[in-house]
Amino acid sequence: MKISQAIIVEGTYDKIKLSGVVDALIVTTDGFDIINNKEKLSYIKTLAKTCGIVILTDSDRAGFLIRNHIKGAVSEGQVLNAYIPDVKGKEHRKRKPSKEGFLGVEGLTDEIIKNALISAGCTEDKPKSAGITKTDLYEDGLLGGNDSRNKRIEISEKLGLPGRLSANAFLDALNRLLSYDKYKEITRGDSDENL
Repeated sequence: MKISQAIIVEGTYDKIKLSGVVDALIVTTDGFDIINNKEKLSYIKTLAKTCGIVILTDSDRAGFLIRNHIKGAVSEGQVLNAYIPDVKGKEHRKRKPSKEGFLGVEGLTDEIIKNALISAGCTEDKPKSAGITKTDLYEDGLLGGNDSRNKRIEISEKLGLPGRLSANAFLDALNRLLSYDKYKEITRGDSDENL
């Protein structure tokens, strides 16, 4: 299932689970860290304006607090809410169930997750022609060079992305935010515009 919106989840295990279910940009809030992480929240706002976001948090109290914080912070763009049902149980990696006794995103079946995303109104990602590749990053000095990390950070700042993105995450974000031509404008220095 290929989704055009970015999916916002709570943690790394949720991201791992979703990576096996959907083909989409998946961003973690790192739990309540999203409340103080202005850089990541700015990134989520940028994603909402450009490709839209889907918030998929656990059905417990903490999940709803995180969801409501993001919804309150994002004033522009598309924000969809994917809700998961209350399913009693515990994740395999945990010794005991959560405080409220429900499975989180990571413990649910693929079918439940897909149904939640479809019910939220997620749209299928349309294949783009001439996407940005790792070769493009290399040729433009954004990968594999002495100063490539600093160049990626510079472009990340222009686009409102976090500076700590790995090269793969940076590439994924570029392909979701920019056309190939807009990418080339930015790397040539023809565009000073932020998204």
